Amino acid sequence: MSGATQQRPALQQVVTGLVGGMAGIGAVAWLTDSAGIPLLMAPFGATCVLLFAAPAAPLAQPRNVIGGHLIAALVGLLMLQWLGASPWAMALAVGVAIALMQLAQVVHPPAGANPLVIMMAGVSDYSFLLAPVLAGAVMLVVIALLINNLGAGRRWPVSWW
Repeated sequence: MSGATQQRPALQQVVTGLVGGMAGIGAVAWLTDSAGIPLLMAPFGATCVLLFAAPAAPLAQPRNVIGGHLIAALVGLLMLQWLGASPWAMALAVGVAIALMQLAQVVHPPAGANPLVIMMAGVSDYSFLLAPVLAGAVMLVVIALLINNLGAGRRWPVSWW
């Protein structure tokens, strides 16, 4: 039985993942505590995996991170308002979020969880799009700009648009 094997990442990339994940979630959590503004949501942990462990991936570019989170969160809010939080409505919301992210060319897999977070928590306030979604996503992108560009020969993002 043969199969593709992953190569072990370089130590610098492992350290970037460690430091980036800690800095990203740490900064968002700190701001949540100090400002009393809820900016932390579970999908941001998965966003950090892409930003700091696979920064060259198309799914880890700023457009995808910010646009994907915004679109998917908006879908969650609209679906909750129109259809409630039944299992079929949640399934439809995730499917619609995926389709819209694809059409907008901002696919970001962690954002696919946003409709579930919103619908399961019963979030109905559209300000959720600003905080935590937009503010948290932008904060993670800014931290990725700092962390992923440390060291010679490193350049992130691969593309803005």
